[in-house]
Amino acid sequence: MTAPISPPWANPQVQPGLGFAQPAVPKRRGHVRQFVPVLLVVSLVASGCASRVQDVLRPLAVAATDTSRVTMLVATTRKPSQDPGKLFSGDRGTAISLNSVSVSIPPDRSRKIGEVQWPSRMPPNSEKEFAVTEVASVPSERQALDWFRRNRHSKRQVLIFVHGFNNTYADAVFRFAQIVHDSGTDAAPILFTWPSRGRVFDYLYDKESANYSRRALEDLILQAAKSPDVDDVTILAHSMGGWLAAEALRGVAMREKSIPSKVRNVILASPDIDIDVFRRQFTEMGPRRPHFAILTSTRDKALEVSGWLSGGVNRVGGTDLRPYAPLLEELGVSVIDTSGIATSDPLGHNAFAGSPEIVRLLGRRLAGQSLQGGEANVAERIGMTAANFAGSAARVAVAAPVAVISPEAREVLKRELSSDDGKMVDGQISY
Repeated sequence: MTAPISPPWANPQVQPGLGFAQPAVPKRRGHVRQFVPVLLVVSLVASGCASRVQDVLRPLAVAATDTSRVTMLVATTRKPSQDPGKLFSGDRGTAISLNSVSVSIPPDRSRKIGEVQWPSRMPPNSEKEFAVTEVASVPSERQALDWFRRNRHSKRQVLIFVHGFNNTYADAVFRFAQIVHDSGTDAAPILFTWPSRGRVFDYLYDKESANYSRRALEDLILQAAKSPDVDDVTILAHSMGGWLAAEALRGVAMREKSIPSKVRNVILASPDIDIDVFRRQFTEMGPRRPHFAILTSTRDKALEVSGWLSGGVNRVGGTDLRPYAPLLEELGVSVIDTSGIATSDPLGHNAFAGSPEIVRLLGRRLAGQSLQGGEANVAERIGMTAANFAGSAARVAVAAPVAVISPEAREVLKRELSSDDGKMVDGQISY
């Protein structure tokens, strides 16, 4: 008989997390030396982005006839800008603002899947570059409901995208337009953009801005779920936006006593979430959680820096979760390891949008297809653990050590936690 693996916190040199082993925090001096090359890469990437044309949100009068069009509802907690080419700044606004924004995307012959063709000058060349073609204010809740009605399709599905750290308003709009177009989804696209300053050295400001925006995202999720024109809500969140999305879902569950059943799927791409914090967020969402898919990479340099800035605690998106697939499967969580995916991003942080394979996989998932079956070959190439989006019997196991992965240990755990009542596991209450 195989003996259960000891929980990670049984070893004083290992920190407790979501049941995942974590290395002890190294001494500060060596840790700083380790991250100097990574910080250098980050600063070089930042200097490259700073040279881009910024005044890109002024609508183009006429776009080429063979371009594609993505129209999204944009909700933001940013402060409005007096510059019509920017619309909103990186400062914090006092209320949520809504706009409908249309983006023209060049024909496929002029671009690569996964890339945003940023304008090189204004006005942009719509044959080769992304261009905004229309911006309209949505000043009332009734008009927001009208937007849902006009943009619904047969499945009445909406996709809410929450961007990550270091994004301007324009960055978020163009990236989401690219994701919607390249994934092929026909879900009604809703962008939630929070007050990021779009500067790589404003990490702590951005983190507090995400915290500032939790209630607004909760309200947006509830508004979409309560609309009679919406039957399915999928949330896609990247990097620091993953923490914001998880916090908002936790808040929704606490306000409404459960997460609305219309919120069916949550995709966290490279989530910049402290692994201990995610464990608590996941538990406090309650037993009626959406299905989660988590895209991870052990080669994500941005998350390495984030972990260093956060006291040496691993980030969910930078942890190899594949060894814990059996229990994650029982919890209704799929894990996609993107470590082996080639990407033009030197930090390895944007594979979810920049890799043709991943963005097509997301499109199939958004279309309601399983992450198994016909996608097995793609999944094998990208190192996916084939976990079902199902299973509630072991939802309570989130408070147990995931390192207990032997078949015998899992069966004991399932028997002891088979009821819907909270049980005590290793001195912690599970739900």
